[in-house]
Amino acid sequence: MPGSLTISHHQAAATLDHVDAERLATVLADLAYLLEIPGPDRITDAQLAVLCEGHSPDRADLVHFCASTARRLKGQL
Repeated sequence: MPGSLTISHHQAAATLDHVDAERLATVLADLAYLLEIPGPDRITDAQLAVLCEGHSPDRADLVHFCASTARRLKGQL
């Protein structure tokens, strides 16, 4: 189906329609921005720890993941 996205892990697959894929790409791009920028709007280390479910957060890695995933999604829409 044009404009849809399928994410699979082994035998299970998750799909997003075009609108949801656009929204996810925007959220990921915004998250990357808020993780990266300096100043009062930056996501704090405490907020980052919550996003990473208590694991040791790697801000740079998460910025890269969010930004590159957003670009790949937008490139396929």
